[in-house]
Amino acid sequence: MKRWYLYPFSLVYHFVTALRNRMYDWGIFSSTKFKTPMIGVGNLSVGGSGKSPMVMYLADYLAKNFRTGVLSRGYGRKTKGYGIVNYDSNFKMVGDEAMQLFERFKNRFVIGVCEDRVFGAKKIIEDMDLDVLLLDDSYQHRRIKPGFNILLTDYNDPYFKDFVLPAGNLRESRRGAKRADIIVVTKCPENITEEKKQFYISRIKPRYYQKVFFSTINYDEEIFCFDPKLKLPDNNMSYYDILLITGIANPKTFVEEVKRYSSNVKHLRFKDHHSFTTEDIALIKKEYEKLGEYKLILTTEKDYVRLKGFDYLREKLYYWPINVEIDREEEFNQIIQDYVRKN
Repeated sequence: MKRWYLYPFSLVYHFVTALRNRMYDWGIFSSTKFKTPMIGVGNLSVGGSGKSPMVMYLADYLAKNFRTGVLSRGYGRKTKGYGIVNYDSNFKMVGDEAMQLFERFKNRFVIGVCEDRVFGAKKIIEDMDLDVLLLDDSYQHRRIKPGFNILLTDYNDPYFKDFVLPAGNLRESRRGAKRADIIVVTKCPENITEEKKQFYISRIKPRYYQKVFFSTINYDEEIFCFDPKLKLPDNNMSYYDILLITGIANPKTFVEEVKRYSSNVKHLRFKDHHSFTTEDIALIKKEYEKLGEYKLILTTEKDYVRLKGFDYLREKLYYWPINVEIDREEEFNQIIQDYVRKN
């Protein structure tokens, strides 16, 4: 238990969230289901389980055969209501996660934002004539009922070892995992053994209708900046002192990977979805100037969309894209494709 002294409050939180879930299960609270195939991606814990790269993986895969859309809440944006991400958008208008998707994939699939998931889903499906819609971070949004749910849990912090808020980091109890069709253990070590996989499966205790998969983070072989011509091979990082900037929920694995390449890494950590200020940039500048002659500023792909607008960082800032690699990938893809085709 992370914060045992808050356990009495967790009992209250557990009662409230469990009652809410029962209300939906019993039909007292209504959930809207759509005829269009809909895949929800989410987790039981608060942030940091790899939703963004999983949504990227799914959207990129589905877009090969289906007219695909992604609907996000647009967390952290300064606007309200429904909108489609386009070339005139920025993270303040649509949120950093939606903007990150668009920066990488452009118009390969449709990306929409709306805090009202039911209205947003209806609007984007009708307006864009979609074959399938991905719902980003929708697991606790019970007002909408996806036809298929993918639950993610971090290998280093699995939900079966955690407790509900505020003593732990779970948004709802572990029982919520029963709503998933697929459970993916994310951020696994590259050399994870079959024995370790079986241990996790034994703790997850999947139901007869559930499949468990394991995924690892795959870092790009190059780091990128504003000018594609100035990208660097990842092994070149060993020649540089690195100022690492993160504003994500759980930067641990990213920091560890960077330290594999550079022996001198200074990490400045900000909260998830942090809105960077001129004061933050002044701090970054101060720390950057302390580094040696050969140096660069590195960040995540999601943080890059929030940092690239500052003039000081324009020619100094690099980002390192990540992707997910799923074990039994063909089986995973086939399950997803079969769901869409049959519905």
